Amino acid sequence: MNEKQKLIVVMGVSGCGKSSVAQALATHFKVEFVEADDFHPQENKQHMAKGIALSDAMREPWIALLQAHLKQSARSGRSCVMSFSGLRRSHRAKIRDLPFDSLFIHLEGDQQLIAERINARADHFMNANLLDSQYKTLESASKKETILSIDINQSLELVIADAIAVAEKADNRVTQIQKP
Repeated sequence: MNEKQKLIVVMGVSGCGKSSVAQALATHFKVEFVEADDFHPQENKQHMAKGIALSDAMREPWIALLQAHLKQSARSGRSCVMSFSGLRRSHRAKIRDLPFDSLFIHLEGDQQLIAERINARADHFMNANLLDSQYKTLESASKKETILSIDINQSLELVIADAIAVAEKADNRVTQIQKP
């Protein structure tokens, strides 16, 4: 029987560094990088750019597209690292239910620091006015979920080093990632 492929999910509110950390992990482990934002329908991106929060109904097609992509990756024998907000428990459960051995890493930080980062970004659809909404939408881990946290109030290099260390220590699961 084949061992399940691995999926590392780097989660948190917009501007916390998910994409940078996830890309670094994917490079480190030599696996596929999945940017969840790339799967948002254009309508969702336009809403967020205008500072309008997405409804759960608007998020469902996005989650379905992510699930389909990740299922194909697993069928193809590819492990992945994904940058994904993971604000709702139900959305995290849908990702957890995929045919992967999954690890969730939550990048946590002060809202003011993250707002400064969002305001400094260029060419991203996320409006800084939505940060309050994202913090309100973010549901803490349930008793059934294991989510490891990393404080982002440090340099990106240190956050990445912490994420690699956390991933390598997590039940020895991630260190056995199969290369594509």
